[in-house]
Amino acid sequence: MEDSRIVIDGAALTCAQVVRAAREDVTVAIAPDGVDRARAAWRTAAEVSAARPVYGRTTGVGANRAVDVEWEDADAHGLRLLRSHAAGAGPLVAPEIVRAMLTVRLNQLAAGGSGVEPGVLHALADVLNLGLLPPVPVYGAIGTGDLTALASTALCLLGERPWRPGPDGAAERGPGYRLRSADALAFISSNAATLGEAALAVADLREMLAASTVVAALSHFAVRGSEEPYAQAVQDACPHPGQQDVAAAMRTLLAFDQPAPMRIQDPYGYRAFPQVHGPALEAAGYAEQVVTREINAAAENPLVDVPGRTVWHNGNFHTAYVGLALDAARAALFQTMALAAARLGTLAEPSFTGLYPFQAATEASSGIMILEYVTHSCLADVRRLATPAALGSAVLSRGVEEHAGFSTQSARATTDAVAAYRLGLGCELVAAVRALRMQGRAPSGGPLRSALDLATGVLDERVEDRPLDADIAAAADLLPRLARLHP
Repeated sequence: MEDSRIVIDGAALTCAQVVRAAREDVTVAIAPDGVDRARAAWRTAAEVSAARPVYGRTTGVGANRAVDVEWEDADAHGLRLLRSHAAGAGPLVAPEIVRAMLTVRLNQLAAGGSGVEPGVLHALADVLNLGLLPPVPVYGAIGTGDLTALASTALCLLGERPWRPGPDGAAERGPGYRLRSADALAFISSNAATLGEAALAVADLREMLAASTVVAALSHFAVRGSEEPYAQAVQDACPHPGQQDVAAAMRTLLAFDQPAPMRIQDPYGYRAFPQVHGPALEAAGYAEQVVTREINAAAENPLVDVPGRTVWHNGNFHTAYVGLALDAARAALFQTMALAAARLGTLAEPSFTGLYPFQAATEASSGIMILEYVTHSCLADVRRLATPAALGSAVLSRGVEEHAGFSTQSARATTDAVAAYRLGLGCELVAAVRALRMQGRAPSGGPLRSALDLATGVLDERVEDRPLDADIAAAADLLPRLARLHP
């Protein structure tokens, strides 16, 4: 049983923990060493800024970096910064993304590079534990800092902006916290919203990819496919790690039954499954590594260096690594979804299933015909969303900020692509289970039998022509449970 408490220490946060903090009823606590790091950085930042110019503390920001803030104006400077930057646009992002953002920002502050007063950590933990949500619009960031989202959060802490209404529609009241003016830039200098959404998207992506292997094995069993493509000798001849992992999982899933194959070789949806799905596994794994590294990094500008008793003006805020990793993952996702759509096509063919066309109840009925249309509609969206966000750029703030990686847009595209993929994969699951039911066949044991038993316990067994939208939704909801059966 998982602990209902997540300890934030600034060094060991995982994407899975971000998911739990965002979607489950957990308590967030701060490790003492995280508070200690934040306190040491706060003191160092104060000492350095008293001795020399520090960007955003004693100067303006962006193109105003060379403008000194007069000491008598210092208390108002930070507040003006927050007010001017809390200007996002469009609909509000999903509550789970906001909670992911708050979790990531809390962990980053505990890493001890921001110089923010340590009381902010306790305030953010209270916000999470009370279920408060700042209003965060969709539009406002391009991968070089979620300034609008975090400025809005800061104004909520200050009491200048209301928290989002609760379930009853009433305005939420939360802990008031007087964020110091000198800490304003240090608080908002982060990509926490982008990274929070990326952590959720990567976790969901890996879950769907695991479910995909189980669904593909069910389809393989339904069409009496050949297991030769998954043989160890084949994989040793071209030893990509992801490919080998997929083939090994397929061998395990199909191990309880080894019927004679119906064809000398199968279409690519089965024969090249390890070679296409493997890159998606590797891309998703790499993306998770990148996001995990970022959510545990002190990526603020300027960076407070406690041992060196100084600050460093730097570019760690730029999340090119994240955007590029997510772009690659979406491209690989499209490739493997194209194979899922191809497998669905075989499940509609009598030569593969031994059933009427489209697994229909009668020869003239439509059966699962519409599932192919739905799947290719989903596939079209995954293809559209696979366009690399990194192909864009921007020149901002009078030319001094002359590049952007658009990792924010990449994270959003990944969220949407995984959602479309899930529905398309659900269509394949509906077709595979229906075929096996109509054939009167089932795996004799192992995780593949467990997967079929789960699915038959949820999916409607009727085969007469009827609307299949509820079947698709039920199958898509079942996929996370199937993912847990992945060998």
